Amino acid sequence: MKDADASDLDAPLEDLIVCPVCDATYQLAQPAKGERAVCVRCHKVLIAPRLKAGVQIIAVAISVVILTVAASIFPFLNISAAGKSNSVSIIDAALSFTEGPLLLLSLLTAGFIILIPLARMILTLYVLVPVVRDKPPARHAMRAFRYSEALRPWSMAEIFAIGCAVALVKVADLATVGFGPAFWMFGCLVVLVMVQDGFMCKWSVWNSLEHPRRR
Repeated sequence: MKDADASDLDAPLEDLIVCPVCDATYQLAQPAKGERAVCVRCHKVLIAPRLKAGVQIIAVAISVVILTVAASIFPFLNISAAGKSNSVSIIDAALSFTEGPLLLLSLLTAGFIILIPLARMILTLYVLVPVVRDKPPARHAMRAFRYSEALRPWSMAEIFAIGCAVALVKVADLATVGFGPAFWMFGCLVVLVMVQDGFMCKWSVWNSLEHPRRR
């Protein structure tokens, strides 16, 4: 791609692309599979098409949905101290405060670490499955993808993982802590969410929704 001059700005909007970070405007030139279009000003990746990326994203999204549901049910940590032991799940930890104004904090915590990541993956599947199958986009697919991207900053599974790591360092001197199956599921979930975000080329998704391929 090249910088758009004053005459280029009169071109149709579909022939231009704007960097979401520094607002630099370029003439649109779709790179080949495996290549990337990068902003020359701030080095933000604008377009990064990958071969069979849609199938990979769908597979990762399905895995995240399964892991999120399973990690919410199975024990996350086992804590033993003074001859007593207790197991706690992610739901138990998120909803540990259920009285008074702290109830709102508990609901927000559960939303940030469970519901929002789950909603993002479901919206991603809703948008991408018809596109990958070469069928017309699902109804309101563009709005669904917009919601998915809007929820991205509020998906805080990795923040919860970091908080757990810090808490475990402090608790380890006071009690014996064992990792339940949900701990490892949640760890895999965090990695898969990062992988999915790395695979995702937002421009390619928007382009597929605006110019659907029909059999």
